[in-house]
Amino acid sequence: MNFDKKISDLGIYLPEAKAPVGNYVATKIVGKFLYISGQISIDEKGKLIKGKVGKDLDTDQAYLAAKRCGLSIIAQAKNACNGDLSKIKSCIKLTGFVNSIDMFTDQPKVINGASDLMVDIFGNNGMHTRAAVSVNSLPLGVSVEVDAVFELN
Repeated sequence: MNFDKKISDLGIYLPEAKAPVGNYVATKIVGKFLYISGQISIDEKGKLIKGKVGKDLDTDQAYLAAKRCGLSIIAQAKNACNGDLSKIKSCIKLTGFVNSIDMFTDQPKVINGASDLMVDIFGNNGMHTRAAVSVNSLPLGVSVEVDAVFELN
């Protein structure tokens, strides 16, 4: 399947794959596995999506923030594959972190933003295992962070 065509058909624009700001790499290939470091919620204008889910953002807004993390994951994957997403065989796992208030319990609904995107683009090969975790804080005060593992052809 031509994933770039699928992205285009869905009217999706991938953001620039950002370089890390710390002492780590954005991606790492080990054997046939591609690991993507955590991608934080940044809107289409490059502005951080910040705040506590359940206080500053509702579930729908946080879902969109998680989708933005998913877009950054795909941009990083494309960069790691030298621009060729056909090297992706499947999405293995997503781990999503939601900066939420203590009483918020819809973390899975939030991380569906990234999960739904993987399936929209990669079809059945986008189905993955997952964790959706509540945290007290995330870097730079962002609302959502998601990392990923892909299998390569």
